[in-house]
Amino acid sequence: MWIYGRRPVLEAAREGRVRRLLLARGVENKLVREVEETGVPFEWTSRVELAQLVGTTRHQGIAALVEDLAFADPEAPFRRAESLGELPLLLLLDGITDPQNYGAIIRAAEALGAHGVVSEERRSAPLSPAVVKASAGAASRIPLVRVKNLPRYIEELKDRGVWVYGLAGEADRTIEEADYRRPLALVIGSEGKGMRRLVREKCDELLAIPLRGSTPSLNASVAAGIAIYRAWQGREG
Repeated sequence: MWIYGRRPVLEAAREGRVRRLLLARGVENKLVREVEETGVPFEWTSRVELAQLVGTTRHQGIAALVEDLAFADPEAPFRRAESLGELPLLLLLDGITDPQNYGAIIRAAEALGAHGVVSEERRSAPLSPAVVKASAGAASRIPLVRVKNLPRYIEELKDRGVWVYGLAGEADRTIEEADYRRPLALVIGSEGKGMRRLVREKCDELLAIPLRGSTPSLNASVAAGIAIYRAWQGREG
């Protein structure tokens, strides 16, 4: 897989995951120095050739060939939580098909301490270079799980003692009122339609994020970040 963008490529280089690294002629000296500090050899190319290779002009003058990212097995988030001595906190995505949103949600989930991001095979953005760039490299640092059927997976979570909260703007209760001191999964629906009916029905509770302005809703990645942060507040308070 070719990844692009300053942060994802530099982080992959520092982690030893880069097999080939390309820089566009004319990039700023600071970027060249940062690449040299990783110890990974690089090749010069033109910005046009780089854009043709990665399929976008938003490459920031740098790209790298890395091993394809693979989805983790469903137990990976639970192993991660156990290794940290924490109650599991998962993020479930229902209908997030935009790569920028998917990547931004992964970034928020990893940065704020979720143990895994779960999506459904048929209704999700692919794990692409655009997702890796939008995640700012976080896609390689948090378990990403893909399941065949999200409602069925929610049932499996509930059978093992995980509570499932779905974010819904019209919910009667808010995220301020929920109990987070338990194994937990937070469900984020698509920005246009929200959660599907069957997914909503599988949730233990629906929660709303209180909004004070006139804008009626939040970007999915922003909502995810707020919900994860509130969950940790609820556990530590």
